[in-house]
This record gives sequence, structure tokens and C-alpha cells, in this order.
Amino acid sequence: MCRRVRCPASRTLALLAVVLPSSLSPSTVRADDLSAQPVSLPPVVVSATRLPTPEDQLGSSVTVITADDIERKQERTLPDVLQDVPGLNLVQTGGPGGTASVFMRGTNANHTKVLVDGVDVGDPSSVDGSFDFSQILAADISRVEVLRGPQSGLYGSDAIGGVINIITKTGSGPPKLRASIEGGLFGTFNQTAGVSGSMSRFNYAFDVAHFHSDDTPVTPPNLVSPGRPVNGDSYDNTSYATKLGAVLTDNLDVGVTTRYVETGLRSTSDDFLGPEATPSDSDNRELFTRGTAHLVLFDGILDQTVGIGYTNYRRRSFDPNSSPADPSYFRGDRVKLDWQGNIKVTPDHVLTLGAEHQKDAINDSSPVQAQMTNNAGFAQLQSSFGKRFFDAISLRFDDNDRFGSKVTWRVAPAFLIPETDTKLKGSAGTGFKAPTLDELFDSFPQFNFFANPNLRPETSIGYDFGFEQGLFDKRVALGATYFHNDIKNLINVNNTGTTYVNIGQATTWGAETFVSYNPWEAFKLRADYTYTIAEDDILHQALIRRPKHKASLNADWQVTESATLTATVLYVGSWIDISRSGAASGLTADGYMLVNIAGSYDIGHGVTAFARVNNLLDHRYQDPIGFQHQGLGVFAGVRLAFDTAKQGG
Repeated sequence: MCRRVRCPASRTLALLAVVLPSSLSPSTVRADDLSAQPVSLPPVVVSATRLPTPEDQLGSSVTVITADDIERKQERTLPDVLQDVPGLNLVQTGGPGGTASVFMRGTNANHTKVLVDGVDVGDPSSVDGSFDFSQILAADISRVEVLRGPQSGLYGSDAIGGVINIITKTGSGPPKLRASIEGGLFGTFNQTAGVSGSMSRFNYAFDVAHFHSDDTPVTPPNLVSPGRPVNGDSYDNTSYATKLGAVLTDNLDVGVTTRYVETGLRSTSDDFLGPEATPSDSDNRELFTRGTAHLVLFDGILDQTVGIGYTNYRRRSFDPNSSPADPSYFRGDRVKLDWQGNIKVTPDHVLTLGAEHQKDAINDSSPVQAQMTNNAGFAQLQSSFGKRFFDAISLRFDDNDRFGSKVTWRVAPAFLIPETDTKLKGSAGTGFKAPTLDELFDSFPQFNFFANPNLRPETSIGYDFGFEQGLFDKRVALGATYFHNDIKNLINVNNTGTTYVNIGQATTWGAETFVSYNPWEAFKLRADYTYTIAEDDILHQALIRRPKHKASLNADWQVTESATLTATVLYVGSWIDISRSGAASGLTADGYMLVNIAGSYDIGHGVTAFARVNNLLDHRYQDPIGFQHQGLGVFAGVRLAFDTAKQGG
């Protein structure tokens, strides 16, 4: 299941439905405002059913990370946010800016659908279509929903392992100004600035974030040939985000969201002698934008949204050590039109219908120009019976002009027993991953490697079941979920190394468990443990970069009204990997443990001082093999937040 990679080595609650991945409208109320509701109300999740649904009514396994969680732990990038989420393993080639991949429940790195404000942000120009999580900064994130298990019955291709839905902040109320500045080890110097609010029928949010790290040690010195220098990585990311919405009438609102990212990375590539002497450069330009119109008719019986989204990647790579020393260029574009209608059949039954038209295109310096079109329709019935039994059943049909049609489905029931605060849950469904344009059309005859236009989609069927139990008036909670996936028609390189073929087959299974303890309102403690088995059914070998054991412990303490303190302990067990050069396989990588702490103090008048220590134990580890991660890191800064209404008062 390993892939060839290019060198150098991607308003009210009713209106909240518009935040759904296929029906996003920036005019809706902020999703993170829901997290400020009384503790007795369960979190609302939008990705699991494309409808805002209380988490305790979902049969799916989902983790919700809020803006407050991110701020208290001082997480700066999306990999930071995701690294301790149960059920997934995050792998990053070195420090900030290094390619970051997610392996959800043991599935491949390209088996997770990723959405930012409803935009499908997978890179059409990458070899396997996977998303590089390293390029997303966390400053303007309102919430992240990590939905695990096959989700193609609602989301189509790429959702074999699950869906990660990222929702950014929406303006509401009087103008709010915010800014921050931070510095620390590894040449870190970060800044953010933003303004948001609403007036009359209009809301707005503007954010800019800059992340910079310099001279981050990534290459293990023992891999470097004698006489060659050991170069550190340097990474720079500037991200701009805008979210606008307008309520035109009492039942019609429109919105637009745009995110533009510029990044630059200096890193060490490899030749036949190992890491090279002169660093290579890579520059990315990423644009994600989407416009929506949301209309409610017949006293709320029909709630519908139409949207158009655009994804654009421009990537440039330059290795001065290669011959000829010419830069490589890659361009990927995606245009997506979609409609979603939610029909309230009865107060307890909602029928969701949807239609999508998507066109992907690539243009790179190989040179290759190609495109692919996909049309899809889906239906879902979400039901509630007696406020105890809840269910969501979905069916989807995709028609692709390259590989034909595909039907997928999903069912996710949940049963609540309020008397004992017990929840029983489960889900089953199918998934598929379409072959990428690169795999279909990008050949390299000079290396005797050719694309295969006859590839079929990778497919899967999976299920999970589990329970959640509250104790002692919800001060204690625990739960466990067993999962299983069978994956077929995996796309791999053939035995002669000359093309791609559908020859892979794999099985993944395991369990996700947790226990949380909230002894008093100001203190929260949660522990998670994930056990994963992922095996190649053809070779009868463990799949690379899927550790069997992963555990985390998170503590959150509101020490005083002004002071907060958080701590995270993350343990990742050993795993099977390949060497950095790819020449050796079956290597066992050592596990590692990280301890991160963060604290902040509200000085007053909108000024907060903060500091954090990453990798407190200064543990040196490689994940993946051949890429060293940062040791002890100390960072500090100041955050400003001004609410003009409060300032005026």
C-alpha cells in the first residue's frame, strides 16, 4: 500500500445546516459558538449526516476539536491539532512544512476525504490524490470534525478511511479585533491578525496568519555521506482567509469563503549517496474558494443549498543537484457544483437529497494535461424513534467518465438508554477511491514507467460497533469501539516496476477506547487508546506506518479565572517502515513518547500572555524513518483580543 512519490523527497441552529460540507454558507452562525452552550447539551456534529445532529444521536465515531481546544493547547498547524486524535496516525517528514499524511484506522494516506469550509481540498495534481496537512495553519479554525469509517455513501471518492471536516470562524456581533505574535526555538517567529463581526444582515471575517521556522534539524547525521553538510529545514507559510455572508431575505442567504496559502520550504533531497549537500526548494500556492446560496421554503419543510467550489494548486520544485537542474511545475484544478435539499418529512424524519458535478484537471511539466469528470447523486434518511433510537441510512451513485459508475451505501444506528446514561452505536458502509489523473495518464518513458488508463477504483466495506457509558452524574465517561475494514483493488506498482495495476488487498481492524474524568468544573482529564492491525492480504505483511499502539492523555485545568494550563502526553508504539531512500523495507521503527505543556495568563484589557513547551523530555525520534523530528521546543508570545462593544462599554 505504499506509493511512488515524486522527488524531491499536499445562524440559528436551523441555518447551521449550511455549514455542512456540501452546503456551506458563511452567513451561518459560528460553529464554535455551539461549544459555548451549557455543558448539559451535547456537541452538534455536521459532517456525519450532512445535518446538524447532537453527537449523542450519532452511530458514527467522531472526534470534535473546537477553537477553544486549539487555543488552550496553542496548536499552530493542522498536524499539531490532529496528532493525538484517536483512530488515526499522523506521519510528517520532519519539521514544519514536511509532507504530513494521515492513516485513518489503518487505511492509506489517500483514503481520507478532507474538506475546508465545504471545499474538497485534495490535490488533483499529486501522484495519489492525497492531501498534505502541513500547509493548513490553525489560527482561524473554528472546529475540526474527524469522522471515522467508510463514508462514500455520502461523500463519494476518497472516503474509505473517513472524513476530516475543517470549519473556519464566522463573524458575529460587534467588531472583534485579534492579533498575536510568538517566537521561540528553531527560528520560530509567528504572527496572526484578524477582524470579524456582523452588522444588520451582513457578517464578515478576515484573517491572516504567518508561520516561520528556520534551521530545523530533520536529516539524521548518520545518513549523510562524509564531507557533506547536514542542512536544516526552513519553512515559511502565509495564509489569508476571508468569509463573508449576507441574509438577503428572511429565507435566503448567500456567502463566500476563500483561503489562499503561500508556502516555501528548503529541505534536503536525496541522491544515490544519500542526503544531498545543497538544499532543494519547493514553493506552493493553494487557493480554496466556495460560494453558496441557501434557501428555506414551505415554513422550513424544504431547506436547500446550491454551491460552487474551486480548488487550485500551483507547485514548483527545484533540486539544484539534479541534472539538468530545471524546476518542475505541477498544477491541479477542481471545479465542483453541488445541490443539497433537506426535506422534513415529519418532525422525526428528514430526507436529504443531493447532486454533484465535479471536474478535475492537471497540467505539469512532464508535460501532461488531463481531466476527469464525475457526476453523483445521493439520498439519506435520518430518523428518530421515541428519542431513544436514531438512524441514518444513505445511498450514493457516482458516474465517472474514466472508470464508469459506482454505488456506495452507509447505515449508522444509535440507541440511547437515558436511565443508565448508556449509548450503543454502530455503523456499516462501503467506500471507494478513484484512480488519480497522475496514475491514469502521467508516464515517464525515460525511466520505463507508464501510466495505466484502465485502472479501476479501490473499494472497501467496513463496519464498527461500540458503546459509551456515563457514570457519577457524567463526571466519568468511558467507551470502546471495534472497527473492521476490507479493502480491495488497491493500486500498486506491478512486479516489474513499469506501471500501476489493481493488485493490492488489505484488512484493517482494531479498537478505539477512552475514559474521561471531570472531578470539578475547572479540571478535565481524558485518556485515549487505539489498537490497530493493518495487513497486506497478498504478502501477509504489516502495512507500513500503521503502529499497533497509540495512546494519549490530555489534562486541561482552568487554574484561576485568568490562568489556564494544559498538558498532553502522546505515545506511539513501534511500526514497520521503509528506509528514507526506499531501498530497504520491513524495517522496525522505534516508538516514541511526547510530552507537551502550555499555559496562558489573561493580563487584562484584552491582552493574554502565553507560553508552551513541546517535547518536554527532548525525545529524539524519526517518523517516518529517515526524518528526524524536533527536540525540546520552547515558545512564548502575546495575544490581543478586543471586542469593540465591551471596549465601548
